[in-house]
Amino acid sequence: MPLMALRERLNVLVNSMFLEGLLDQQFRQLQMLQDASSPGFVAEVITLFCEDSERMLTELTKLLDQAVVDYQKVDAYVHQLKGSSSSVGAQNVKLACIQFKQFCEENNKEGCLSALNMVKHQYYSLRSKFDTMLQLEQRIQAYDSEQQN
Repeated sequence: MPLMALRERLNVLVNSMFLEGLLDQQFRQLQMLQDASSPGFVAEVITLFCEDSERMLTELTKLLDQAVVDYQKVDAYVHQLKGSSSSVGAQNVKLACIQFKQFCEENNKEGCLSALNMVKHQYYSLRSKFDTMLQLEQRIQAYDSEQQN
């Protein structure tokens, strides 16, 4: 697929993510930090966000599986996930975390379980699009490398 077509697919994907509310302006800020000296910057940030999010979601699931829930620990993980979501512009994940934090403050286990499911849903929706985005980025970089050689 020609380079221009790949770039167009990537732009369409990112624009659709904004329209769906998956991303906010913070993601545009990340994109502006990427330049010729760091062509993989956005991909690296997305990869780290996904790795951290997976780890936090696993920990949250374990914590909420306990008979006696440590809501302070749950809240700390939710706060961390909210922060990393904000830093990459993952708007829907961030908003779901805000709701989750409310249930933590109320020590509401059923609310927390429901909120965890919503956070997971929002995260996996975003993750799927991020995976496609990273694949397109890799193909664009490979194409650019071929053109330079």
